[in-house]
Amino acid sequence: MATLSLSCLALPSKLRNLSLTGPSSCSSSNQSSTFKSLGFSTNLSHNYLFSNGNLSMRTIERPSRHLSVVCEAAPTKKADSAAKRARQAEKRRIYNKSRKSEIKTRMKKVLEALDVLKKKTDATSEEIVPVEKLIAEAYSVIDKAVRVGTLHRNTGARRKSRLARRKKAVEIHHGWYTLAATVNAV
Repeated sequence: MATLSLSCLALPSKLRNLSLTGPSSCSSSNQSSTFKSLGFSTNLSHNYLFSNGNLSMRTIERPSRHLSVVCEAAPTKKADSAAKRARQAEKRRIYNKSRKSEIKTRMKKVLEALDVLKKKTDATSEEIVPVEKLIAEAYSVIDKAVRVGTLHRNTGARRKSRLARRKKAVEIHHGWYTLAATVNAV
C-alpha cells in the first residue's frame, strides 16, 4: 500500500501529519486513484471531535491498519448577519402571507356577490353598484400588494382582469352591458 502524506497548515500541530492510504501506488501517472481511508501515521492517535464549533481531543489506541477518521468542522451557529436576514425573512413572510390572504378574501367576496347576482332572475342594473364598490376595494388591495412587492405586477393585473371579466359576464347575462355604452364612456 502506498502512503501519501499531507501537510495542513491550518490544522493544529497534532493534526498536521495526516496520511492517505490507498489501494494503488501513487505515481505521477496515476493521479486519479481513489483512496479508502484517512488516518494518522502512528499506532497511537487522537480522536478529534468537532461539536458546536469546538474541538475536543481524546487519545485512543487504534489497530495498525485501516482506520477512518471523519471530521466535521461546520459550525452550527449562524453568523450574526445570517441570523438577522433569517429574522427579516420571517417577518416579511408573515406580512406577505396576511396581505395575500386579504387579497383572496376580497376576491372571494366579489366573486360570490357576482354569482348571487347572476343567479337572480329579476335583478336590476342598480344592484351591481355594491358589487362595484367591492371590486374597487379589491383593486385597491391588489394594487397596494403590487406596490410593496408582495405580488408581481403581472399577477396583480391577472387578478384584476379576472374580476372585471366576471363582472362583464354578469352584465352580459342580464343584458345590462352594451357596446355603445363603453364607446360613449371612452
